[in-house]
Amino acid sequence: MKCGIITFPGSNCDDDLVYVLRDVFGCRVERLWHKNHSLDHFNPGDMIFLPGGFSYGDYLRCGAIARFSPIMGAVVSFAGRGGLVIGICNGFQILCEAGLLPGQLLVNESQHFICRNVFLKPFSRETPLTYDLDLHQRYMIPIAHADGRYYCDDDTLDRLVTNRQIMFQYCDSQGIVNEASNVNGSRMNIAGICNETRNVCGMMPHPERASEAELGNTDGRALFESLLSWVKEHFALVA
Repeated sequence: MKCGIITFPGSNCDDDLVYVLRDVFGCRVERLWHKNHSLDHFNPGDMIFLPGGFSYGDYLRCGAIARFSPIMGAVVSFAGRGGLVIGICNGFQILCEAGLLPGQLLVNESQHFICRNVFLKPFSRETPLTYDLDLHQRYMIPIAHADGRYYCDDDTLDRLVTNRQIMFQYCDSQGIVNEASNVNGSRMNIAGICNETRNVCGMMPHPERASEAELGNTDGRALFESLLSWVKEHFALVA
């Protein structure tokens, strides 16, 4: 299994993902530049990551310009072949702009940039990042965004719920999903979703920033462990 990590102009979490996937989890990692045109050397059992940051300075809308980077055509094709694509923070925004995930990330309800630990509750275990998680446990994961308020229309929201495409909801320290714990005003406290075929996932919180004891938080490890378990189970590969 190989992990490709894309760097766009303005990405600033690509090195974090390289370190966690390669040094913490022992995955094979390949750095990818946004001007690359092909991902033909990646197989469906491999993974492509779109990291956090401020691609193209977040001009126009977050992810709106990166969506037209040459590599995104290859990402769309890779996802169409069943390959796993994971977007974190700005990567989630790019996936929504590219139409690989429904909805859009809007400016936080507070109109402020928010950078702190929050709590997440898995909504379903039927997604790659929640596959091995405990639905009754809350996970503390950092956020760092100004445009993280997930929005979609009512019909889309109904489909997300019915199809179990919601991965995480913001919750309080007791694992209760409520209005007070909705840190950015997202619809239904949504912090992450996947597509209908469950091979494209996006989330605003940063599990790569909570994957080592030295950082004071290892809750993010569980998400990567779930992802690797999903790959082994669904692609019959050894990580």
